[in-house]
Amino acid sequence: MCLEFRKRFRKEYGISSIREVAKRSGVSVSTVSRVLNGYSDVSAGTRQRVIAAARKLDYTPNAAARALVKRRSQLIGVILFTGDHHPDLQHPFFLEVLVGLKHSLGADGYDVLLFATEQPGAGEGPHAYARRARHHGVDGVVVLAVDDAEEPELRKLIAAGTPVVAFDLPLSGNRASHVASDNIGGARLAVRHLHGLGHNRIATIVGLSHTSPAAERLLGYRAELHELGLPQRPEYEAPGDFYLESGEAAMRHLLALAEPPTAVFAASDMMAVGAIKAIEEAGLRCPQDIAVVGFDDIQLAELVSPALTTVRQDKRALGVAAARSLVQLIDDADAAPHVSVLPVELVVRQSCGAGKGGGASLS
Repeated sequence: MCLEFRKRFRKEYGISSIREVAKRSGVSVSTVSRVLNGYSDVSAGTRQRVIAAARKLDYTPNAAARALVKRRSQLIGVILFTGDHHPDLQHPFFLEVLVGLKHSLGADGYDVLLFATEQPGAGEGPHAYARRARHHGVDGVVVLAVDDAEEPELRKLIAAGTPVVAFDLPLSGNRASHVASDNIGGARLAVRHLHGLGHNRIATIVGLSHTSPAAERLLGYRAELHELGLPQRPEYEAPGDFYLESGEAAMRHLLALAEPPTAVFAASDMMAVGAIKAIEEAGLRCPQDIAVVGFDDIQLAELVSPALTTVRQDKRALGVAAARSLVQLIDDADAAPHVSVLPVELVVRQSCGAGKGGGASLS
């Protein structure tokens, strides 16, 4: 009865078995398996017959069975944790990176498994990176929004030989690499642009100070001030956390200074939008009273008023670069880890005073 049910089920829903493929192509089940798993010890004619039969029957090999044969799951684990009170999948930067990652990995035959990590690196608990990777048998791991390259569970994952690629997080290990944008160069572009518009009192709203992108953007800000012969004023370096509320609070702090800045470079677009909100709530105008430049070029940047001048990261290209680097580490155990640093560009809109309808009024 069970056999009869399976036959009816396959007939009704068009589901074929490997035995049907073997029967139609006139070979054994083991030969079909060898063809579909890419073994080379099968003649060209046999291979063509098997593939033609599989296509005719719309046969899809069982993923778990293929994983046992090929020792591959064709799964890539993704670790994304932006903190207890911050959105992760809803964050526009990470969303676009994931799109690029998914498309590139998909083209190479991989699926993406997002780890539901709410307490990252929790030892041997259910949220531990290494434990999740072992449980799902992933071929590699992509790490987003993890701040500490020495986080014990992350180091354990790398030590186990799992190929790992991180965003904005320099990793060390034979099968570990990272991708990033040119954060230092982008910050320098922003400061140089503001100075070119006549600003000498240029402040910055810094991201989370312990993260690589925040540290590099601050370094670029300071380096360009030095290059331009402008003083580095500690009171002009206001702390933030990359999110809107911190940008708003930092801007209020800067406005309260005895000599407030005439221009602000925010290390993220979200903080830049928060800064513009604080400027307007203080009865001032952006860019006429204070110019603002952000970093990222998320979709919101051109929708706010005034439209935000920003340093554009190619977020989808970052995802593609991570995918390619990871696949290389998976396919070649001897491949040297490759660090990808992608270029950035300044997108000039209205918030700096150089775009249409803008105009800086400096004192």
